[in-house]
Amino acid sequence: MATVRVPELKEQLRQLIACPSISSTDPALDMGNRPLVELLAAWLESLGFGVALMPLEGSPHKVNMIATLGGCADSHSGLVLSGHTDTVPFDQGRWQSDPFTLQERDNRFYGLGTSDMKGFFPLAIEAAKTFVDQPLRQPLTILATADEETSMAGARALVAAGRPRARYAVIGEPTGLRPVRMHKGVMMEAVRITGRSGHSSDPNLGASALEAMHTVIDALLALREEWQQKYQHRGFAVPVPTLNLGCIHGGDNPNRICAATELQFDVRPLPGMPLAELRAELGKRIQASGARSGIHIEIRSLFPGTEPFEQDAHSDLVKAAETLCGQGADSVAFGTEAPYLKRLNIDTIVLGPGDIDQAHQPDEYLGLERIVPMTEILRSLIARFCL
Repeated sequence: MATVRVPELKEQLRQLIACPSISSTDPALDMGNRPLVELLAAWLESLGFGVALMPLEGSPHKVNMIATLGGCADSHSGLVLSGHTDTVPFDQGRWQSDPFTLQERDNRFYGLGTSDMKGFFPLAIEAAKTFVDQPLRQPLTILATADEETSMAGARALVAAGRPRARYAVIGEPTGLRPVRMHKGVMMEAVRITGRSGHSSDPNLGASALEAMHTVIDALLALREEWQQKYQHRGFAVPVPTLNLGCIHGGDNPNRICAATELQFDVRPLPGMPLAELRAELGKRIQASGARSGIHIEIRSLFPGTEPFEQDAHSDLVKAAETLCGQGADSVAFGTEAPYLKRLNIDTIVLGPGDIDQAHQPDEYLGLERIVPMTEILRSLIARFCL
């Protein structure tokens, strides 16, 4: 890869925003992130980072990047500055300006991904520039992942590869400069019930999928109540696990016995609630509640799910971040790639300059007042854990 000059921070962000990298469950909207990752890789190589690109299996246009400076890249030491390179789709016609053209106004940078979370990468690079001519005893890694907004496929690929190897990691998701050491997990499930249609004048002519689903819903709500009695964590604004009945579709006419219906729901578990155990309990309760003659029940996961995350409050990384930010580590309701880095035995926090209420919104922006403080926090963390 040819050596290039690293632009100034604003120009870095302009080029990243101008590089579309939407990930979506809709194939018509989904796209890769390779051009954006290759742009980051070129800048980091010019600073002396060793760069490895990791295409996702079966999706060569979707790529993870691991860029390492100093130390030994294979040692379980040093610091990772991590972010995802994809964005969600945008609302056509609801933006005041082109989502892919960086706009500076009202002391803000506007553009798709400024807050969530392309805006983190120029800050990480600016912080890293301070150390390119210094002998780092422990490696500094800048990690860029694919498909966080949909499948977490990039993070899963890292776990499968056992990389990166490091001791500490900061994920620059939008937290408003607050260190975050825990968040709930998420799983999205579907229950499809197939019965038998028939004329509504005689229930014996069919088997109602809707009536079977009624009992399944009762069982789910009862299980939710049990979980909320059993599991509570006062570190969260909503201190119990949630189960939301998101959508239901079934039947075709009021005078026909419903032959098929599907319910989709999500669960937001607390730390200490493994997804595999929750799925096993859900399957047992659903099958038992809906079992009856002429009824078939199929349960499937809409995506593999993301585990809850909790970093030990006494970690050196948590303590350092609390001191630098001037506030205690907190929790958030949204999910991140933190559980995957934890599976690699990396102490992890979530800490970024953006605001979550800007994520996934028209006219997304990053406040300019966040840039210098976030860059200084990253410089201090690099000095603490790499020098």
